[in-house]
Amino acid sequence: MTTAAKRAPGGTLQIVQVWLVTRLLFATIAMAVAITGGRALETVLTQWDVAHFLLIAREGYADPREMAFFPGLPLVLRGFATLGVSPVLAGSALALVSSLLAAFALKRIAGVWGATAWLLAPTAVFTAVAYTEAPFCAAAFWAWERATQRRWGQAALLAALACTLRVSGLFLIGALAVLALTQGRRDGPALGVRLAWLLLPAAVLVAYVVYLHGLTGSWTAWFAAQQEGWQRGWHWPWEALRNHWEALWRPTPEHPEWVWLFRAEMIAWIVGVLVTIVALIRKRIAEASWVGVQVLAFSLSYWLMSVNRAVLLWFPLWRLVGEFVESRPRTRGWVVLGWTIGVCAVAVQCVWAWLFFTGRWSS
Repeated sequence: MTTAAKRAPGGTLQIVQVWLVTRLLFATIAMAVAITGGRALETVLTQWDVAHFLLIAREGYADPREMAFFPGLPLVLRGFATLGVSPVLAGSALALVSSLLAAFALKRIAGVWGATAWLLAPTAVFTAVAYTEAPFCAAAFWAWERATQRRWGQAALLAALACTLRVSGLFLIGALAVLALTQGRRDGPALGVRLAWLLLPAAVLVAYVVYLHGLTGSWTAWFAAQQEGWQRGWHWPWEALRNHWEALWRPTPEHPEWVWLFRAEMIAWIVGVLVTIVALIRKRIAEASWVGVQVLAFSLSYWLMSVNRAVLLWFPLWRLVGEFVESRPRTRGWVVLGWTIGVCAVAVQCVWAWLFFTGRWSS
């Protein structure tokens, strides 16, 4: 358990309260959009990637471009549909529960305030709808927590679950391998055993690649889907940054929010770089590798895309936030500043949720 977590032994009620308030706000915004637009709530919740997951749940990978999405969540949604339960509503419920589980894991990794900050993240709306962020974070955060406690068998099972959901599982395996290499022996298993456990989540990724090869005859079907559907072909980092920089100053009259979201993507990318550097300075090599490899991956596309959502996965960021808050004196000035930041965070969350529920691009 981290130092921040040790200094804040309680806080479960605070986490549940923040989770409940923010999720109720998301639900209120979604219902308001549905009522004012004369639409069903399910259509409001079925935006962007949700539609892709539902299509895969119904038809499998009939469209090769859909292979960019991992099968874990679509399989769960198909299961709900088979039981006669709305996959959209059930997927949202799954995300809500998973976000609370992820916050509890963060409480152990990053302390109460780190978990609270994560619940107040600008893009937290993606942890309240049928996206992979919430279940992935729940599995990945608990995998990391278990690994730090030297429970490598449990960590491997949770990491394997995470690998069914998104390609970020590959980065999780790499970061866990670094953790295994840098973790002292003490009361845990030997290094060879720690690394051997990681073969389990790696096998999940290999199985998906083999499955796609059986469908397409190509070993690079996932990369092809990324390139064809989302322009995520190979580019050098300086090319990606140049292309993204140009997009920061090209407002689109039909979509005025786009330029601001592109700017937010750049800010999120810079935050990732800074977190990686700080983690390295603090000799948290495994945590630095977890964030750093993702920052690098985002830098190899045409431009920076989906970094705003990836911030939700960066538990080292929320650990640093939690440690900073815990180190501040409880003076009136700091308390007022904290409440001000909290209110602003909720306001930004609500705007981001409104963008999503109204069908506007929101990362």
